[in-house]
Amino acid sequence: MSSLGDPGAGDNPAGEDPMIRQAALQAIGNWNGAVVVVDPNTGRILSMVDQKLALTGAFTPCSTFKPIAALAALKEGIISPQTQLHVFGRVRMNVTEALARSNNVFFGKLGQMLGFARVSEYAHEFGLGERAGWDIADESPGHFPSAPPQEGGVAQLTWLGQDIEITPLQLAAIVSTIANGGTLYYLQYPRTPEEVAQFEPKVRRRLDGLDDYFPDVKRGMQAAVLYGTARSAYDPEEQIFGKTGTCSEDGARLGWFASFSDESRPKYVVVVLLRGGRMMFGPHAAEIAGKFYRDLYEKEKTLQAVRPSILSGPGLSGAVQSATGQNQ
Repeated sequence: MSSLGDPGAGDNPAGEDPMIRQAALQAIGNWNGAVVVVDPNTGRILSMVDQKLALTGAFTPCSTFKPIAALAALKEGIISPQTQLHVFGRVRMNVTEALARSNNVFFGKLGQMLGFARVSEYAHEFGLGERAGWDIADESPGHFPSAPPQEGGVAQLTWLGQDIEITPLQLAAIVSTIANGGTLYYLQYPRTPEEVAQFEPKVRRRLDGLDDYFPDVKRGMQAAVLYGTARSAYDPEEQIFGKTGTCSEDGARLGWFASFSDESRPKYVVVVLLRGGRMMFGPHAAEIAGKFYRDLYEKEKTLQAVRPSILSGPGLSGAVQSATGQNQ
């Protein structure tokens, strides 16, 4: 499979935030893949680049399943934030370091200690195997297995996501729940000005009991960006939390990055999926997400700077076009 493509070519961007879509298109360029941007506080889909891939393509989540395994182990008392597990030689890691480094041995051990039934329970709580969207045409429900993988058992599931099929949209819903502190929203995709104006969030369920453990997982996702597998997404001016994923499926390499920005007031969830050859891996997906965040924040700052001059300048449409290079 080629690593190159034109990911936005067949999309219908009606109803999307045009500034966010422009930033997503610029970030992914001509790489083969998808970008999904969601408001984690409402479940509104702000943009989808390569809508077909984002909605209907269900793939192995690779290491992006590890935050769910971490939350399950913490909630069940299998580990505490201070617990260190032996991973190699004399090396031991706690959950923060294991998420930052995406350590497979650590998460394989969590799977063995949890067992398949408990892993499955938490996976379904986060919506795996079910459609993430509300009345979105052609959306795939993905798949969560009814039994652990035949080879490698539940450990293979918790460190690799083996036998799971997940869409970028589902992963965006999961990360939104982590970002906002436990509310799983139905993701909605308003497509007309009327639908945008009348938009109201729809809560799917509240993941009660995890409130005390989200901060521990967030620390690991922040560490991944500060010094771990997602450091190519690092921005000294913005707080980004994320988890990479890399694996192979059906002759193609997959590169995932699932992320959100700003812990205290999360504004965006960004999921990047890359498919193709050697260049498609998690750190590359993180790099694309980092470009998106930096470009979008620059656009937002420019837009804020021109707002005071709108009344005495060329008017709202002219000022916005001048600031962002497009009509809004």
